[in-house]
Amino acid sequence: ISPYVEKNVQINSYDVTLNNKLLVYDTEVLDMRVKNPTKEVIIPESGLLLKPGELYLGSTNEEAGSDIYVPMLEGRSSLGRLGVYIHVTAGVGDVGFKKRWTLELTVVKPVIIYPNIRVGQVMFHTAKGNTNTLYTGKYSDSKSVEASRIHEDFNK
Repeated sequence: ISPYVEKNVQINSYDVTLNNKLLVYDTEVLDMRVKNPTKEVIIPESGLLLKPGELYLGSTNEEAGSDIYVPMLEGRSSLGRLGVYIHVTAGVGDVGFKKRWTLELTVVKPVIIYPNIRVGQVMFHTAKGNTNTLYTGKYSDSKSVEASRIHEDFNK
């Protein structure tokens, strides 16, 4: 985990924080076969209102992963109690993934969020089977929050 902050260590997990940069899709209809346009939104210190029906792509400030263990990301219960979801389907990382986590933020009701809040928790689980092959997927070169690249699957 980098950067590592001792106060973010919990009993079973490590709290990760929300980067101030978000991406939102800039089109009404998303098409899996094409690269969908996005626009960048910066979360100001004064907060940003998230609206239901929108998908906000964010990332953690921390890089968290392992060459030995399976990393998993879950939202903090305090956010869940406000109706804030930090991921739709991407809560499990691959052995070898050691990057910032992309967050798929959605809300049930309008919620104001702030940059650098403790947004989720990463846990590490023992891998079973062959762990000699490390993650080399389409997002292995990601440096920051990134939109879906599923369109690349259609070009193979």
